[in-house]
Amino acid sequence: MGHRKLHAPRRGSLGVRPRKRAEELTPRVRTWPAKTWAELLREKYGKDAEKHGAVSKPVLLGFAAYKAGMTHALMVEDRPHTPFTGKEVFTPVTILDAPPMVILGLRAYGVGEQGGLVSLGEAWRSPVEAVGKAYEEYYSKNPLLTESVDSVVRKYLQGLRKLNHGLVKPDPTGKYGFKFVETNWEEAFKKVFTGNVVEVRALASTIPVLSGFAKKKPEIVEIKIGGGRVEEIVKYGESVLGGLVTVRDVFTEGQFIDVIGVTKGKGFQGVVKRFGVKVLPRWHKHRKGARKIGSRSPGFGTMSEPPQAGQTGFHRRTDYNKRVLRIGFNGLEVTPSGGFLHYGLVYGPYLMLKGTVFGPAKRLLILRHPVRPPTWLPLESPKITYLNLESKQGV
Repeated sequence: MGHRKLHAPRRGSLGVRPRKRAEELTPRVRTWPAKTWAELLREKYGKDAEKHGAVSKPVLLGFAAYKAGMTHALMVEDRPHTPFTGKEVFTPVTILDAPPMVILGLRAYGVGEQGGLVSLGEAWRSPVEAVGKAYEEYYSKNPLLTESVDSVVRKYLQGLRKLNHGLVKPDPTGKYGFKFVETNWEEAFKKVFTGNVVEVRALASTIPVLSGFAKKKPEIVEIKIGGGRVEEIVKYGESVLGGLVTVRDVFTEGQFIDVIGVTKGKGFQGVVKRFGVKVLPRWHKHRKGARKIGSRSPGFGTMSEPPQAGQTGFHRRTDYNKRVLRIGFNGLEVTPSGGFLHYGLVYGPYLMLKGTVFGPAKRLLILRHPVRPPTWLPLESPKITYLNLESKQGV
């Protein structure tokens, strides 16, 4: 601190060191919640939660969506004991494009010799019928989409082959030009899930062909199935294997969720932008340099605590307890005139979150049931009285 008489806190959190670039754009979820949102509501409100549709049943604990953009809305504040309770308030909202996900496979986990989870095996099933069903049910009636079902399935299989050559093989004489390499999934399922299974996770694939931007290569995400006993979870996993899961099957309006993803990259930046170091007034000693911290002790072989220039942004981060304001299946009702900047139009299912979400447009985000929920658990979503759909062009 030198001879300054004012105290200042340290700059930047040591909990997010090292501040380096994320290894992958598709984040791996390291922690899954012990209870689903419905179980949290039933635990707190009892039978009143059942009246609002909170039924304890097996459900995926996560979902993948693409960030489309932001707008603003007016809503009736429903948080209790605030100066604005019951009044109309302004809030920024983020729109996420959430096409249905197809469950490609299931993975069973047991307890290993060291007490940790070990994989017992997998069962895979062809997603061809599910992808065609997703387009027919949620996108075929959209007047702005003129593609055929076969074209959508062909693009999806083409992108899946780029992601994993072992799952899709070329088929020049086939209907789609590619085919999913499927073994006897029923036999594999019985073989894997007859042991001492303690946890079941779904291998879910996105369908970016149905999103608002031109992308074919999907992402495969491992999502834990929670809620109920293991036998119920296995039965539910078998029912959705090779089928579709929509965002409404995973989340409900009004609940809190966690958002996991990679932030917007800023490149190599100095200490002022990277850590918020104060820029001192200009004076004659600035010939030694401005916008820098000066000398520091050598940190060879140790973690350096003083702020230093380096990579800023493109970090893997988790945003806790973002509230879901609305879930819908017609994305045009929340798309501004002219579409979202750097994204385009949202054609199908979407998710509206209160507040901001990190990352640029088109960034894949993993949505998860809250791992550390707040004390206030709303039973329903707030009333939205106005949603701004004016053009964002030139703003």
